[in-house]
Amino acid sequence: MFDSGWMLALSGCMVGVIIGFAARKSHFCTMAALERHWYAGDDRPLRAWALAAFTALIATQLLGAAGMAGLEQSFYLTEPLPLAGAIVGGLMFGLGMALVGTCGFGALVRLSGGNLRALVVLTGLGLAALAAQRGVTAHIRAVLLDPLSLDLSAFGGQSAGALISRATGVNATLPLALLIGAAGLWWVFKSASFRADRNRLIAGVVIGLCIAAGWVITSLFAARALYPVQVEAGSFVMPVGETILQIITVTGELPDYGIGIVIGVFLGAAVSAFHSDDMRWEACDDARELSRHLLGAFLMGTGGVFALGCTIGQGVSAFSVMAVSAPIVMLSIAAGARMGLGLLVEGNAFSFIADWRAPKAQPEATKR
Repeated sequence: MFDSGWMLALSGCMVGVIIGFAARKSHFCTMAALERHWYAGDDRPLRAWALAAFTALIATQLLGAAGMAGLEQSFYLTEPLPLAGAIVGGLMFGLGMALVGTCGFGALVRLSGGNLRALVVLTGLGLAALAAQRGVTAHIRAVLLDPLSLDLSAFGGQSAGALISRATGVNATLPLALLIGAAGLWWVFKSASFRADRNRLIAGVVIGLCIAAGWVITSLFAARALYPVQVEAGSFVMPVGETILQIITVTGELPDYGIGIVIGVFLGAAVSAFHSDDMRWEACDDARELSRHLLGAFLMGTGGVFALGCTIGQGVSAFSVMAVSAPIVMLSIAAGARMGLGLLVEGNAFSFIADWRAPKAQPEATKR
């Protein structure tokens, strides 16, 4: 099985089908979660996303401790830490996500139901990612951002668990992961309204477990296959670009796990959309909307490569291996998304700063 070049991509496709079905069924979307949290006061979608991240963290670290996943081979833990890329790329990705209304993962899920705007986004994102990885914009990254990277190998590496372990002298990786996971799950499940939202609850658990499964699958192939295999779990920036290359060119290279999971998410979401009778053609209303989507796709593709991941790649996959980059990128993405929404909704990208500085309304004195 491990000698077949197609089995790795097929494994990713099978995992992607499950993720795509669950995401479409529950309307799982990071951008929508942030928008509803900020503007509608509904944090159930955000809790579903957090549930996926904390589930992936606990499951991944338990599997790693059991020797079933070679987490140390993850490129999220490869030195040096791209600090400038994480911040700048995260801001770019978040801003692009706001302009588009979703991320690369969400665009795949939307495309499955006939949303042609998502096709524009995925095409632009994939091409921008290829350019940022090995094309024109890669020169910008190499000249301006890469020199500002930090080498943390002297302190234990890029894993929070490794850093704490080096500082304390004991292996604190698994205890730290379980502590963070338990605290996160407590926050997720303390909401009664979320506990009653069955679809989102199931989706969060399923997506988190699928990300953990990705580490196991790719680790097995990396250890036993006769060809090089990248240990990964799921990301939707560079794999989108590589999928486009597989479609339009013949390079002699077989699809890898990342390409398989991209195709699988689309197929799984399409099955869910068909099952729910939720398929309809949608397109951009005018040139202005089209240009906004193209700009957003460019920012997401470029920023995602600069930051080494997206809302799923850094927010769930990198978080599950406790990469130091994960919280940096996700905070930057959230900041970029908030600025983008402020610009689109309120006409001011920095309106949230004014909201913070505004004095809180004082309650009226109780009449006696």
